Amino acid sequence: MSAEPLPIGAEHPAGDVAFAPRALHAVPDEARMLRADLLYGRLLATAAQHAAGGGPPHQGRLRRADGRIEPLPLAQWLGPIDAADAELLERVEGSALDIGCGPGRHVAALQDAGHPGLGIDLSPVAVEITRGRGAAAILGSVFEHVPDAGSWGTALLLDGNIGIGGEPASLLGRARELLAPGGAVLAELDPPGAWSGVTRVRLEAPGVVSEWFPWAQVGVEQVEEVAAEAGLARDWTMCSGGRWFTALRRS
Repeated sequence: MSAEPLPIGAEHPAGDVAFAPRALHAVPDEARMLRADLLYGRLLATAAQHAAGGGPPHQGRLRRADGRIEPLPLAQWLGPIDAADAELLERVEGSALDIGCGPGRHVAALQDAGHPGLGIDLSPVAVEITRGRGAAAILGSVFEHVPDAGSWGTALLLDGNIGIGGEPASLLGRARELLAPGGAVLAELDPPGAWSGVTRVRLEAPGVVSEWFPWAQVGVEQVEEVAAEAGLARDWTMCSGGRWFTALRRS
């Protein structure tokens, strides 16, 4: 998205999703398997095109191993940050690494506010959209080479991204390696009383599904124990707009 700089929390003008990547082929009628990052990219492109007035709405959803099905909130991820996002981003310290940045609304908001940041994601479409919003992003895994490792002031794990890979302690441990001394992971958590653990999920769309892959959920009550395994300590926890966030500090 080639948006004009806006302060954190400001809305982007209508139609500002015109950065949508090149059109991707529609999902075929016959059911088939597609790698999760590729299916995610197709759904993301479809949602971006629809938001720009150029295509049908996406029909992507997430299926959990217990049978629960949830629509993918791609319109939310493609849109501007909300009040809860803005309140959290005000607590970012130093340069920020957005792990699993998706279409980049958080790192773009930081960029618009003049705050240095970098997104990293496995989806080429997500990286293209993030760059189109005027933010820096790279394609790759956080467990591989990351620029400026050991010097990031903040690592972001938002929109459930603490669940990436199904091993939150390992993910937090890797984030700790990327932080500067005294840096912090800002993570979004499940609310008090929510189930915590590891499950298997897959992406679905008409005629196509992804492979099953592990995903973790970490609640407010459990995060301190998980963080301790990674060498991090909880600094603060806050609730904003019904969403829960925490800062896990590197000593």
